[in-house]
Amino acid sequence: MLAVVIGIVSVSWPGITVGAFVILFAVYAFMSAATDAARAFAGDRVGPVLGWLLLALLSLAAGVIALAWPGITALALTIWIAAWALTTGVMEIVLAFRRGEKAGERALFLLTGLVSIAFSFVLFVRPDSGAVSLATVFGLFSIVYGVSAVFASFEERRHRTDSRRSDPVSA
Repeated sequence: MLAVVIGIVSVSWPGITVGAFVILFAVYAFMSAATDAARAFAGDRVGPVLGWLLLALLSLAAGVIALAWPGITALALTIWIAAWALTTGVMEIVLAFRRGEKAGERALFLLTGLVSIAFSFVLFVRPDSGAVSLATVFGLFSIVYGVSAVFASFEERRHRTDSRRSDPVSA
């Protein structure tokens, strides 16, 4: 359900969505820097301390760069999301051909997998077309993905209920 809501917001306000993506990435980078710095001083050896401090500095720099240059950050996030969508799409198509899947479940996996791959293709071919179009496409993708996930959860719930009814009751 959250994916559907995020999709609707992304389609309705794509400019705000892009800004939110960049800010969320910066917040994530700052949080990662803080946890990496905390890990640096949690160890009892010098080697890991330097490694964790280096990671903390890199995360801190990534957060500052994201806020200082949001356009470049949006482009990098576009490429990252394209890679994620491609990986997700391939995995969903693989899941569609698992043994024991019903035709409806197989069709849902295939549909969401193909939508994910198409989405990634568009982003890889034209990452420069603008982050606003990414937000719109991301919103449409989220709506389709969210709706299919809701239907899949209902199907799973029905399947579990049916299997419980068929189990003999032991006394």
